[in-house]
Amino acid sequence: MSDHTDLIVIGGGISGASLLYTVSKFTDVDDVTLIEKEPEIAAVNSHHTNNSQTLHFGDIETNYTLEKAEEVKEGAELLAGYLENVDPDREMHSKRSKMVLAVGEEEVAELEARYHDEGFGELFPKLEPIGREEIAEIEPKVVEGRDPDTELLALQTPDGYVLDYGMIAESFVEAARIEDGVSVHLGTTVTNVDEGDEGFTVETDDGDFAADAVAVAAGSHSLQFAQEMGYGEDMSLLPVAGSFFLADDLLNGKVYTLQMKKLPFAAVHGDADVHDASVTRFGPTAKLVPALERGELSTVGDFADVFGFTPSSFLSYTNILADRILFPYVVRNLVYDLPVVGKRTFLPHVQKVVPSVDVGDIDRAKGYGGVRPQIVDTESKDLDMGEAKIHGDGILFNITPSPGASTALKNAMVDTRTVLEFLDAEYSFDEEAFRAATIDNFPRLELDESSEDGESGGDESSELDESADGDETTASENASTAIEASD
Repeated sequence: MSDHTDLIVIGGGISGASLLYTVSKFTDVDDVTLIEKEPEIAAVNSHHTNNSQTLHFGDIETNYTLEKAEEVKEGAELLAGYLENVDPDREMHSKRSKMVLAVGEEEVAELEARYHDEGFGELFPKLEPIGREEIAEIEPKVVEGRDPDTELLALQTPDGYVLDYGMIAESFVEAARIEDGVSVHLGTTVTNVDEGDEGFTVETDDGDFAADAVAVAAGSHSLQFAQEMGYGEDMSLLPVAGSFFLADDLLNGKVYTLQMKKLPFAAVHGDADVHDASVTRFGPTAKLVPALERGELSTVGDFADVFGFTPSSFLSYTNILADRILFPYVVRNLVYDLPVVGKRTFLPHVQKVVPSVDVGDIDRAKGYGGVRPQIVDTESKDLDMGEAKIHGDGILFNITPSPGASTALKNAMVDTRTVLEFLDAEYSFDEEAFRAATIDNFPRLELDESSEDGESGGDESSELDESADGDETTASENASTAIEASD
């Protein structure tokens, strides 16, 4: 048996690494241990090839309600502020233009209502509606070759953070390791978590660990651990694998299309790769797969564990897939994976973003894409599009915190409070220091000088705060100042 530790974090992706960072740097908890089954930090879904590389604020994600966007916004600003603070050379991130594009009269009307009537323009002061000419200045290929009679509108912002979540997770772990009492075990597989009278025993292939509290941040596997301990028995998973198509240099930043509000999956978008701006990615597709990790056959059995093969699981899947919107969507996405016909079928989605693209200009991205689990509520027989977090007595499980990596630090902040409640000792969380290292560094618009001291009323002027260090630009300037991250 190893020495006793206060907290064990299982999982070294962006979620687990964020919690390790937050607890070790901003609380006085004595001993924290991270256990990761892979030989490297962030080797699965947090790896930069396995996700959208996007920091989601809720501004251009058109399947978000205003309430959802308000929640996500704080989480994104925490992570963006962290990067502004520790990554001035842009090794872990790049900052480019970002827009959501409406094509045609119906979509334009929907986007106008979202900005003016639904409150998104007020919630996101940097978000601006732009027409065809301004779109062409920022993203020439979006307008080039398009029917001039087709109505176009975009909501554009300079806050297009493109992230390497794997590198960010590594930076969290490196920062944590500096602190006394932090231990990191890579290439160590957890085989069982046992709850006893005096805490928890975490059994691994490299010996046992004892702890007062445990946080499981192992992605899809978190539900597997939870159910083995009797938690989350009214839940199952719908694993969705995302894939991408690649093209040459076509876009300066990110261009999203409008999303279907009933679907939890990202709409097809185009963006430049975080480490190589000469490569444009289009996607993701969304294919249902019976596995918890992309390309890992061993996780097919893990999926069987969380599926459960109970009548309620089968009824839930039947109810979800019978939906008249979801079922055709699932079938279409299966076709995208087929040789030859796949990219021809996907081409119209690409052409909605860049009309001049031909089938010969895109190729399937090999080695790109991960698995994003969607939570199934087997009691309501429906998809649960909210945050998937289970609390036990001294243990918590993060399955797929929505919207994933973007809110990793916000989830860490919330989970740190929970962990301190788990521990009997009177530990404290310095949230002021946490915010000073993160969200306080997020560049904002300068407050309107006419507003009274201490009463901004949410109004912000168009002048940029000097703390932005010149990174923020006007819409037209973004066309020529897309910043590339270094290799």
